Amino acid sequence: MKVLIVGSGGREHALAWKLAQSPKLTELHAASGNPGIASLGSCHPVRADDGESLLALARQLAIDLVVVGPEVPLVAGVADQLRHGGIAVFGPGRETAMLEGSKSFAKELMLAAGVPTAKEFAEPVAPCVVKADGLAAGKGVFVCPDAESLAKALKAVEAFPGKPIFEELLVGEELSMLVLAAGEETLALAPAQDFKRAYDGDRGPNTGGMGSYSPVPGVGSSEVDAILDQVHRPVLAELAERGHPFIGVLYAGLMRTDEGIKVLEFNVRFGDPETQAILPRIEGDLLEALAEAANGSLADAKLGVSEEAAVTVVLAAGNYPAGSDKGSPIEGIADAEATGAVVFHAGTAVWDGALVTSGGRILNVSALGPTIAAARERAYVACEKISWEGMRYRTDIALAAAEREASASA
Repeated sequence: MKVLIVGSGGREHALAWKLAQSPKLTELHAASGNPGIASLGSCHPVRADDGESLLALARQLAIDLVVVGPEVPLVAGVADQLRHGGIAVFGPGRETAMLEGSKSFAKELMLAAGVPTAKEFAEPVAPCVVKADGLAAGKGVFVCPDAESLAKALKAVEAFPGKPIFEELLVGEELSMLVLAAGEETLALAPAQDFKRAYDGDRGPNTGGMGSYSPVPGVGSSEVDAILDQVHRPVLAELAERGHPFIGVLYAGLMRTDEGIKVLEFNVRFGDPETQAILPRIEGDLLEALAEAANGSLADAKLGVSEEAAVTVVLAAGNYPAGSDKGSPIEGIADAEATGAVVFHAGTAVWDGALVTSGGRILNVSALGPTIAAARERAYVACEKISWEGMRYRTDIALAAAEREASASA
């Protein structure tokens, strides 16, 4: 099977890494890819949101399956263009991608489907959460516990188009639940948790994600089934009822509150950096499952989950999320991978034969271990091998989970 991955970040490198393990894979291509993906397949200089050029590339290469990574091309309707051109695609069309493309659309659909979510306010009153309505690369959500933070958020959200959304501030523990979907058929992936704030202790502005881990203590198979019944299946049924069956990943960002599970947001693609912690734990042929979903059914798809835990740490530019780093030489990746960790490229480039930085989130370091604590230790040992000027990362990824796991086993 010839596969084309659309995108160029850490999530896409993780997908390429996992799909390359499939015995069904004959050729791996990416548009536009990155230096990490280039070690696994062929990269092509085609933008992720250029549907016409992607269709031409897929036809030229006789691609059997396109896997769309980022949200921007999905919301732009790239999957529709490819499908209309006769190409099998894993990724939702524009109508269903609006679950992520518009917070107001997602709220309306959740209300219609009876899915629990945060209450919406007509006017901003602290404490609350202020959200940009459209895509914001993970940086359009502002948590406002008081009037001062609310005033700053109202000013900051003006940078994003559309009318902002005001919601109640939910209290609890966040959870990421990703599900492969084909119409109303589902196949749940392992639960994960990500870390959105820029600095240790969940301080600073929201980012695209500074790390992740899986599994999540206290979220077993019965809890996953309950979440699917309460959240994912009603949404998929509502979309199908409206004539827009969903093909792809339905990602629910959840809050575990005292009143039960509530939805914070939906994404319509693999999460980043959750994917980098989920995929190393998958047992089975992910490519086969994605291809079956793209063809409209998951009835025969089977994926297992490793007993091992995975922890992913994001190595970022010193001024991320406000800025990025371009052109700084990166050292130590081979030494990091020699420890047994996997290093996914998220914002890198090759200049004059040297690997350099090219983004805000530069690398994702993932490690497996028999426990969350062991995986966490291995990930951080690998992180210490890598360097570039100004590199920084959170030092508390999965720390609380490791402590909770230790207490439970004591």
